[in-house]
This record gives sequence, C-alpha cells and structure tokens, in this order.
Amino acid sequence: MDDNKYEKILSQYNTDIDDELVKSEVENLLKNHLQENNTREVKMFLLNSVELTTLQTTDSEDSVLKFVEKVNKFDDVYPELGHVATVCVYPNFAKICHDTLENDEVEIACVSGCFPSSQSFIEVKVAETALALKDGATEIDMVIPVGKFLSGDYEGMCDEIAEIKAVCGDKKLKAILETGCLKTSSNIKKASLLAMHAGADYIKTSTGKLEPAATPEATFVMCQAIKEYHEKTGIQIGFKPAGGMKTVNDALSYYTIVKEVLGEKWLTNQWLRLGTSSLANKLLSEIEGKEVKFF
Repeated sequence: MDDNKYEKILSQYNTDIDDELVKSEVENLLKNHLQENNTREVKMFLLNSVELTTLQTTDSEDSVLKFVEKVNKFDDVYPELGHVATVCVYPNFAKICHDTLENDEVEIACVSGCFPSSQSFIEVKVAETALALKDGATEIDMVIPVGKFLSGDYEGMCDEIAEIKAVCGDKKLKAILETGCLKTSSNIKKASLLAMHAGADYIKTSTGKLEPAATPEATFVMCQAIKEYHEKTGIQIGFKPAGGMKTVNDALSYYTIVKEVLGEKWLTNQWLRLGTSSLANKLLSEIEGKEVKFF
C-alpha cells in the first residue's frame, strides 16, 4: 500500500489539533457572533439550504410520494420563500422523486454505498450508486469506510471515494465522515483532507443514525480543513452538517461557524447544506412568526 502518498498529503496541513482548544475557540466564536445572525433573512437562507430528508426503515413509495408532494406544494403556498435545496432519500426511491418532483431547481440526493455503515463490497457500492444515478439522482451521499480510516488504511478509504466519484462523473458526491466515530479533532481533520483529495465535492458530518452526530466542534474543524484545502488547491468544497440538528439555534450555530471560518463565498445553498428532517418546519415557523407544520 502506498501509505507514504497519503502521509505526504497530510503532512502539508496541521493535523495535530487540541480538542480542548477547539472547544474553547468554538465557544468564543459563537459567543461573539451567533446573535448577529439571528435574523429572518438568515433563517430564510437556511430554509433554502435544507436537504429535506426521509431515511426511515418504514419508507415506501407511497410515503415518499407524499413527501415529494409537500415540496411541490410549497412553491404554491409560499412562493416568496424559495424552496428547499434538496430531497434526500434511499436509492430505490430516486425514480419516484425524479418522476414526481416538479421544481427542477431542487436536487435529488441519494444515500448510497451501503448507507449508513458503508460495510460491503466496493462492487455493490458502485452498482448501487450507478442505479441511483440512472433513476434520476443528481447527488450522491456516501459514508466513507470509517473502519479503513481508523485502521490506517488511507489508500483503501481514498480508493473507495475515488471509485464512487468516477461513477458520479459531474454529479456531486458528498463524503459522510461519521464524525462521532472519529472521536478526535485530529482524526476529523485528517479524514476531511483525505476525502477532499480523493474527489469528494462536499464533506458531511454524519449519517444521523449514530450519536453524536453533527457538533459545532466537528463543524469548526471540517470548515478549517475546507479553507486550508481551498487555499492550497483553489478547489472549493461544500459543507453539510447533518444529524442532531434539533433547533433553529443549532442551524444558526453552524451557519455562524461557516460564515466566520469560510466566509461569504460559502453562504449559498450550492456550498452549504443542512441535512435534516425536522428543522424545516421550525425554520418556517420562525420566519412566519407562528407555528407551522407544513412538511
């Protein structure tokens, strides 16, 4: 295995990170900047960045159809509020989304590559991804092989990402790090950098199936990695926090970190996405100034 290649890549960056220092920096950043972003305008932007997600064992063609119909209806009920960025479903529902979604600007993301564990043969992951794309997926979310990363098999991890990206072609690939399993800021930084070098178009915190999911600290470290990678390569990589986003304040915290670490260039729904199933109604309620249960 050509481990030296990957160690050489990582040696270009600072990956020796103190977890307590990260925690302190995040606390200070949010203390100084969070409230200035607590505005209706920012909440509207966050609503437009939502990847509206249904990833349940009980999902069916009927439930996914109803899920998509709500996105279609939103344009009529709230024409002035734009739309969510994406619907995110299992690969076997790509076709029903493609056939029934009326807004061409809403992307169809499929979790692929044996989500959420990523434990299977690469041939199976490639086939699943190809089928999802054939059926209409416009973006693919894959979990990195976390076990390979943690055991030091950086080549194996990067090869899988590169193979899935090759199948995606010009369609966007999001690499899910499952940061709760990575444990340390140093590991999160390394996994972020390797995923980007391997071809991921976005890096994403979590599947939402394990705890802890997204955290402000993981977000801070991943955004630093994106910034340093962009400075070195000129390549802009998107960011997606997902899982555990329970409140509007959580979303505002992630927005604030992205704004302060990465800057205005990332504050579009092309570069910042929020993976959630429950947050859309809460954002909509605060925008409208009353409780709304639309989605």
